[in-house]
Amino acid sequence: MPRNFIEVSYKGTAYSGFQVQQNANSVQEEIEKALHIFYRKTFELTGSSRTDAGVHALQNFFHFDSDTSIDDASYQLNAILPDDIVIKRIYEVAAGAHCRFDAIRREYRYHIHHKKDPFIEDRAYYYPYALDMEAMNAAAKEIMQYTDFTSFSKRNTQVRSFICNIIQSDWVKDNDTLIYKVSANRFLRGMVKGLVGTMLQVGRGKLTMEEFRQVILSKDCTKADFSVPSHGLFLFAVVFS
Repeated sequence: MPRNFIEVSYKGTAYSGFQVQQNANSVQEEIEKALHIFYRKTFELTGSSRTDAGVHALQNFFHFDSDTSIDDASYQLNAILPDDIVIKRIYEVAAGAHCRFDAIRREYRYHIHHKKDPFIEDRAYYYPYALDMEAMNAAAKEIMQYTDFTSFSKRNTQVRSFICNIIQSDWVKDNDTLIYKVSANRFLRGMVKGLVGTMLQVGRGKLTMEEFRQVILSKDCTKADFSVPSHGLFLFAVVFS
């Protein structure tokens, strides 16, 4: 049976997350609904990377199987979808291709702004405190020395391993916005927010580098800071090759 990938982009503010959930609206539910309306068939979607409530995505993927040929009806489907979800393209892939397991890398970005700005307040975390960028970048580079990120995974997550291979980890400044860029083969639930929140403590001088290392080594999520809001977080890219 032919398999198709759907590339999507969305603003996550109004959604409980990427994946279908009971009694809560999700990105997946809206896309499945639009597909059903247009094709008059029910499709079962598999997602590439789960994003939590309020998290945005510039690029994410679903795949689905169909016993009939599916043309790229992105234009028509986008007319059905809410304005905060966009289908970029639908394309057929090799049988057995998997949008989750075939992805070799995922990149996230977290946006922080120092000056109050109503035009980005739902897409960046307003954080009006002085930060030591050198210390934060030292912490970002320190992360790359480790693979066990138990300390940065929220409780009650159903994973067999807390091992992640970090490929990129750094802070950059773009005008008045600070951006944390991190990419890895996989991420744990709440991991990027935990990293960002804990590095902000380093940037404010509330944690030393040695204390930051001890958070990582403790393998105890109560030591990390997950308090940063979801609206500053973007799934930036999912890479397959």
